[in-house]
Amino acid sequence: MAVEMADVSWTALGVAMARAAEDDRPDPLFHDPLAAAVIAAGGEHAPFAAGQGEADLWQLMRELMGDYVSVRTKYFDDYLLAAGCRQAVLVAAGFDARAFRLDWPADVRVFELDMPQALRFKEQIVERAGVRPRCERVVVPTDLREDWPAALRAAGFDPGTPTAWLAEGLLPYLSVADNDRLIAGITELSAPESQLSVEYLDAEPGQVPELDEVEPQVTEWFRELWKGGVGMAADRWLGQHGWDARIDDPIRLGADYGRAPSPMFAESGAGAPQFVTARLVPAR
Repeated sequence: MAVEMADVSWTALGVAMARAAEDDRPDPLFHDPLAAAVIAAGGEHAPFAAGQGEADLWQLMRELMGDYVSVRTKYFDDYLLAAGCRQAVLVAAGFDARAFRLDWPADVRVFELDMPQALRFKEQIVERAGVRPRCERVVVPTDLREDWPAALRAAGFDPGTPTAWLAEGLLPYLSVADNDRLIAGITELSAPESQLSVEYLDAEPGQVPELDEVEPQVTEWFRELWKGGVGMAADRWLGQHGWDARIDDPIRLGADYGRAPSPMFAESGAGAPQFVTARLVPAR
């Protein structure tokens, strides 16, 4: 039986649509082989409508995110390939297509963690797109609020092998307590030389930039999604858990990539997103 769109994260769908927009450019930063299939499967089912009922999810997300998703995607692509790890874990993978599109080194295993209903829908998308992974891809249906480390181990993950972890578009949507549990699990499973990269937004629960000029209903929708992040600077938070972190500015990266910022985050500073890459500090 087909999975209903209501069972799938709308943030994941919106990000896939933004990646499709990048794919349509004459100078794309990446190609996403799943994006067109995602839009065909669910693009017409907008979870919210504009005031006049005329704009669909596709148009709203493009206006809202601008080139931000493109910049973020490119940054994390580069991180995963530069990490040089034989294992990669995509936490809350959504419609992430990296297993199908990156030039992975030989013998790399990519684990995708997400809710069972989201991964069931994704497998339909993969089948529709007719794409094959360019690495060993392992799908791990699990709830991050439950014992996801046990599920990951049961799927063949080796805690003794250095791992490249990625949490893209996730931390702001979890509470401080949930994020603390998540990083504790990641740290416990990480061998020396493991790496981690995350997207971080320094905002209080429910606090997002005003976007009424785009669509008031979208603003309220995002406010409801924000849960609190990590409660402090991301590098300090990771340092408390044994990781040596470096913060990168999406605004500067966008200029390097030739992409404009999102209307949400047009300037660096408080409330703007950051990309953070960290390496596990060896125990003394």
